[in-house]
Amino acid sequence: MGPVARTTTFAGFEPNSNRVARHRIAVLAYDGVVLGDLAIPLEIFGRVRDPRGRAGYDVRVCGVAEEVQSAHLRLKIPWRLSSIARADTVIVPGIDNLDRAVPPSILRALRRASERGARIASICTGAFLLARAGLLDGLRATTHWRAAAELARRHPRTQVDADVLYVDNGRVLTSAGAAAGMDLCLHIVRRDHGASVAAGVARAAVMPLERSGGQAQFIEYPPPETGDSMGPLLVWMERNLKHHLSLSAVARHARMSTRTLSRRFREQVGLSPTQWVARGRVRRAQRLLETTRLPIERIAEEVGFHSTSVLREHFGRSAGVSPDAYRRSFGNPG
Repeated sequence: MGPVARTTTFAGFEPNSNRVARHRIAVLAYDGVVLGDLAIPLEIFGRVRDPRGRAGYDVRVCGVAEEVQSAHLRLKIPWRLSSIARADTVIVPGIDNLDRAVPPSILRALRRASERGARIASICTGAFLLARAGLLDGLRATTHWRAAAELARRHPRTQVDADVLYVDNGRVLTSAGAAAGMDLCLHIVRRDHGASVAAGVARAAVMPLERSGGQAQFIEYPPPETGDSMGPLLVWMERNLKHHLSLSAVARHARMSTRTLSRRFREQVGLSPTQWVARGRVRRAQRLLETTRLPIERIAEEVGFHSTSVLREHFGRSAGVSPDAYRRSFGNPG
């Protein structure tokens, strides 16, 4: 047996709370919930006050059972899953294991909440629960960058964007991992209560007012993995980003038809070859901007874009900022 888990009750979020609230938020808890993701909405939404000092939200932690097990703690859950049926907003934190079974009642509750018009948001790998419930079909979504390719592989009807902090589709929102969950929750506060209230929450939480949802996750990209059949091809593509890498050129090197290459590449990598090449060139441009003082024109040539306008277009779409702004933030002054 492993270590005995401590039992934690969510003080301040008890069923008997007499706080006045205008908007009910149900934060879902389940076995394997990521504690940091669970705490973020409680911290942010719990700090919201209207001009009279009253709580802006009625925040309720709810689950299928009275207790759930996380990686380190056993949590007492004060509200049952039925709270989702009366919630205006449902927050789904991340899950610690993408293969962990999720009670069907949770997926049904999420679908029913969506059908009646509730706003549903996920933090980090919580997007996998939304996708299992069918709520991301045909929508753009994000998750932690390490899990983005897997989300795209398992749920091909979801348009996965691994390069942003959060995505707001109106009624369905998703965020990347860790601090990006705070950005998403603060974005929701701003939508509901305005910039002044959001600024007050940000100051109380000692965090920036808001990072734009389109801002990149600023991922540290490792070399391509070589453990699957696409590995050697990815290494070759990475080494030849400076050269012309059309779909037909990559297919010739892989000794496949363009159709077969496109299918297998998307199955294993989660992107099309063309998308992977563009992102690879942006990654290389990021490294050059961080470590050299080469002019932007020279960087465009070195990474294979061959014009500053094409570099700026792809860089802005992927990183959410211009190459110049990226260099100011992350470049080495030396």
